[in-house]
Amino acid sequence: MRPAEVLKRMKELKEIWSKQNFRFTNEQKAEYDNLIKLRHERVKYMHDNGMVFKGPNKKVVETSK
Repeated sequence: MRPAEVLKRMKELKEIWSKQNFRFTNEQKAEYDNLIKLRHERVKYMHDNGMVFKGPNKKVVETSK
């Protein structure tokens, strides 16, 4: 499943979840857990391969007193 499809399906399940009084059926819960697992793997891959912006480098300037 492509990353965009994972996110789209997660969004659909969240909408269904809210319409069902914030409860998943067992099948929906299993599918959502699988999607979360796929998403975590994708994010970990991106972090491991330096594909994530981590912010600007902060220079630490020590001042003498």
